[in-house]
Amino acid sequence: MKSESEYSVLIIDDNVKTTQFACDLNRCKGACCTLPGGRGAPITDAECAEIERASPIAMKYLSEKSRTRIAEAGLWEGEDGFRALECIDEKDCVFVFYENTIAKCALERAYLNGETTFRKPPSCNLFPIRIARERDAEHIYIEHIPECVDGYRNGEKLKIRAVDFLREPLIRAYGEDITNAIASEQPHNGTISNRE
Repeated sequence: MKSESEYSVLIIDDNVKTTQFACDLNRCKGACCTLPGGRGAPITDAECAEIERASPIAMKYLSEKSRTRIAEAGLWEGEDGFRALECIDEKDCVFVFYENTIAKCALERAYLNGETTFRKPPSCNLFPIRIARERDAEHIYIEHIPECVDGYRNGEKLKIRAVDFLREPLIRAYGEDITNAIASEQPHNGTISNRE
């Protein structure tokens, strides 16, 4: 499968291959969807069209507060090449809804219910793996935040690496061949060429 990334070089931090992680949603309560800071998940220009198509269906899962925020501010903010999903009160993503005390994604709920073909932005699916776009390269690294401590403990307990736990979204972002190279324990000097 061909990579969907438009960048010619991937720069991979060593900790991407070694960090053990398996999300423990019942403990973290979906914290990565509600992190304070003012900006939501980073999204590419190409993902904007997919989000725009899926959002009318996902809207029924959202609170009135989320729907109002979307009506007032839109689905995302920022300029071309530097967009992010909108947030509520500089915290919850506008697509967050709550099941009991757990934050979940309305886009993903619509997808899992077979109502759309767009699951959610890859940057959401990949967390705590992060992708920073730098000129003609993408820098792939692990972002360590206190809210994910139970996920790291769970990964250590189950002996699962983040790259294995997040294999499906990595394939979605880069294709199977490049995902295999990222997950490989063979050294590649920290970079992978994404040229055909």
